[in-house]
Amino acid sequence: MDSWLSIEVLDGEFSAHSWQRAHGDNLTEAALTHGAEQWTWHVHRWGVTLEIEFADERQRDRFKHLPAVTAALDAVPDPERGLLVYNGRGGGTGSREPRHPRPLPMAGAGALPTPKEEVRLQLATGEPPMFQLSSTG
Repeated sequence: MDSWLSIEVLDGEFSAHSWQRAHGDNLTEAALTHGAEQWTWHVHRWGVTLEIEFADERQRDRFKHLPAVTAALDAVPDPERGLLVYNGRGGGTGSREPRHPRPLPMAGAGALPTPKEEVRLQLATGEPPMFQLSSTG
């Protein structure tokens, strides 16, 4: 069974693309020499994602603890909030289950009618309200 590892690096004090240029070759070399079957880089406007496929979980877990890997991960642009390392493929690969379609907006749909306010007008008189006579009709 194949085991994937994803490393997402977000921009921080410097760009994740600079980090990829500085550490990408070391990461891919370490992956290949430790059993990686394939790898792919995804470049996003917010950073980069490296996805690596190993033949089994043991190889994947051994790779995560290599000195070259920990050194590269320690050097990310934002070490507090800019690094995600997880088993499985990255967010850019899409879900294995299809999305359910959303209802389409209907072009011919009309707006709901505006509720009418009931307005009652009464003429003012010079007498206090308790002395006014009201006519019912």
